[in-house]
Amino acid sequence: MSNRELIVLGTGSQVPSRARNHNGYLLRWDAIGLLFDPGEGAQRQLTFAGVPASAVTRLCLTHFHGDHCLGVPGIVQRLSLDGVARVHAHYPASGQAYFERLRHASVFHETTELIEEPVTGDGVVARGEFGELSALRLDHPVEAFGYRLVEPDRRSMVPRLLARHGVAGPDVGALAREGSWQVNGRTVTLDEVSALRRGQRFAFVMDTRLCDAVFALAEGADLLVIEATFLEAEADLARRYGHLTARQAARVAQESGVHTLVLTHFSQRYSNMAEFHDQAAEVFDGEVVIAHDLARIPVPRRTRPE
Repeated sequence: MSNRELIVLGTGSQVPSRARNHNGYLLRWDAIGLLFDPGEGAQRQLTFAGVPASAVTRLCLTHFHGDHCLGVPGIVQRLSLDGVARVHAHYPASGQAYFERLRHASVFHETTELIEEPVTGDGVVARGEFGELSALRLDHPVEAFGYRLVEPDRRSMVPRLLARHGVAGPDVGALAREGSWQVNGRTVTLDEVSALRRGQRFAFVMDTRLCDAVFALAEGADLLVIEATFLEAEADLARRYGHLTARQAARVAQESGVHTLVLTHFSQRYSNMAEFHDQAAEVFDGEVVIAHDLARIPVPRRTRPE
């Protein structure tokens, strides 16, 4: 069975508060774990969440502002301390020097193989059984990338169609492997007894102004995690500093066909988080989640064939 959920380690922007840790998001996607933008305290937040360091298989940084990367030293050292064998690291190539400083911030016995895969431009950064992980450049005062994870589409057998065509027992497996099979003297094709099941899609969009890449990342996402640093009254501030408002994030979700919208990365100036939900809900008619530290948010289930 698949285990797909987002574990929120922190939801504050720039300055952590009593209620909000710096950023940090672990996407558990079956056997892999993608840790996005670990800010200060991310290692401790993993402990509070009951998640071992061994759950992390990929480290993904959007950019090198401190609230998105100052947790890297602790995470990297914890990986070696806990005997994690191998982790891949994705980050903007223009910040190579910063990553090196973070990775070697202090003396420690490094045993984890940390495979650095800097992001140099738009495109696929990793492929595997999980699908494709892509990055697109965003619009922020420093170079920043958003990430998109897309699972391959697959065909699933439909029991009523199998019964209609008389396919049962070992013939089901043979048909699935071969694409067609002889059943009672008739050729039955895979298309006749199965339905295409779209793979799940996840998008992670942090510090950025509205731009085409934001919509491209969010397109058809089952779960969109996106910054909503400001409310609409501060839209000018958002634009000036390269951020989004809750209403803008909701517009992205609405126009991109998103299933579940997760708002996060809130400015410390706000305490009434209901306003973020209300402003987003005025624009987006899907599920709106206001992220809070240590929340566990399931990736919405795929629709199964009848």
